[in-house]
Amino acid sequence: MPELAHLRLERPRDGVALLVLDNPDQRNAMSPAMTSSWVAAIDELAADTSVRAVVVTGEGRAFCSGGDTAWIASEPEAGVDRLRSRMLPFYRAWLSVRRLEVPTIAAINGAAIGAGLCLPLAMDLRYAARGARLGVPFVKLGMHPGMAGTYLLPEVVGEAAARDLLLTGRLVDADEALSLGLVSRVVEPDALLDTALEAAAAIAATAPIASRLTTLALRQRHASMESALQWEAMAQPLTLATADLQEGIRAAQEKRPPRFEGR
Repeated sequence: MPELAHLRLERPRDGVALLVLDNPDQRNAMSPAMTSSWVAAIDELAADTSVRAVVVTGEGRAFCSGGDTAWIASEPEAGVDRLRSRMLPFYRAWLSVRRLEVPTIAAINGAAIGAGLCLPLAMDLRYAARGARLGVPFVKLGMHPGMAGTYLLPEVVGEAAARDLLLTGRLVDADEALSLGLVSRVVEPDALLDTALEAAAAIAATAPIASRLTTLALRQRHASMESALQWEAMAQPLTLATADLQEGIRAAQEKRPPRFEGR
């Protein structure tokens, strides 16, 4: 894999990958170099069958301040078509985290702003450090939201809260984010990464096939109960036919941790 710029890829525990946004001098803004590195890292993780959970966090005091504003505003004379041709690949590069068919956890260690919040919104779980500030203040900068924010935010917090946050551009602290359902846990800053890694390790210890299928089921947000039943009537039998299912039952009977192998 090529050397990563403004990004670190680490393997802190068995089955767990850690991606660290590493541009602290710019509050981990999504620089062009970081964006290219992100795509390369996601490609590597997507091809690695040993990866069973992924944690993303930021270096320093911020999680991510969003798109690099110098890059965003670098072509003031450009037309709409040209700007659209820049932004779509940028959105898709960062949203490629959805290509990973394993649970993803955002460990929001500090400010997560604009596109820097859309990234965690595209992930499966969000844990925040107490004191972190989160928001989508696109309109305060004179721009329309991007990176699927108008889809992802209502999906996570519901229409009413999403309209409030998107139209006012206000920031919320971690405790309010928890009350809105924007994050699922708030922990002290010095415990955040360990908490996220422990959760990832717990996920990595579950049956891989069942975990992947459950992750995909939750991401697709079934249109109806019937569509959920149809999916489950295919997905559950797939897991019932695995050796891991037999191992899980034996482990429960023998009162020991299961040893899943993904088959």
